[in-house]
Amino acid sequence: MGANASAFTPWTEAFVGRLRELGWIEGRTVHIEYRWSEGRPERTAEIAAEFVRLNVNVILTFGSAVPALKQATSVIPIVFALSPDPVGGGLVASLARPGGNVTGLSNQAADVASKRLEYLREVVPHLRRLAVMLHVGFPESVLEVSEVQVVARRLGLEVIPLEIQRAEDIAPAFHELNAKADALYVVTDALFAATRTRLITLSAGENLPTIFSIRDYVQAGGLMSYGPNVPALFGRAADLVDKILRGTKPADIPVEQPTKFDLVINLKAAKTLGLSIPQTLLATADEVIE
Repeated sequence: MGANASAFTPWTEAFVGRLRELGWIEGRTVHIEYRWSEGRPERTAEIAAEFVRLNVNVILTFGSAVPALKQATSVIPIVFALSPDPVGGGLVASLARPGGNVTGLSNQAADVASKRLEYLREVVPHLRRLAVMLHVGFPESVLEVSEVQVVARRLGLEVIPLEIQRAEDIAPAFHELNAKADALYVVTDALFAATRTRLITLSAGENLPTIFSIRDYVQAGGLMSYGPNVPALFGRAADLVDKILRGTKPADIPVEQPTKFDLVINLKAAKTLGLSIPQTLLATADEVIE
């Protein structure tokens, strides 16, 4: 269960590939039902109800979908492959002992917010006003923004929040911004994953340097990202699903955290924005897209 098929392709491939290594062959030893919200939060509850009717053995999803899934079922195991703050967002009781029917992987988005802002300031040395785009319907996004605001204050930056409730709000938010910001920080969630191309096009149209938490946005034309390797998280999620399918309860599977974070820079996007990336930062980057 995710945003849309195209955005999730590299991630579902990593998940299915790892399942295959563990002995679960799609179409033979395991059947996978794919459902996509297409950036419409109301679809999440509909999909959750459908999965309950189908009586599936386990549900793999994004952290943003977990509250609706938990409302629909307290029995079917739920694994989130990506969540910024599963404890703060109320998905699990604790990382070591999740409790209930939910477990998964945290991407520690709030914990690395300061590093993202440091990298952004290196690329945009005149940065004074920072726009932060978040989906207000996602509690974990609100938590990440709180951390961004704390770091921004410490760095002497003014924060301009762009609060999005649905996909249709994204374009007006950019137009209302009207050159009031020097850069943009996007708090990634399923809504933005489904509208990734539009988001990147609009930020480029406003000549707005933008940082994301996920590499795929940079691969699609965004400027830069700093965060964990998402296909690796989905591959690891397959290990958790494997444990559940073999009888382990989600409550007994600790939430895992990534140990490596990647800095990805798109030089073509930088050139379009008229930015010169410092050589020291290029040397630090894990991947540079020409």
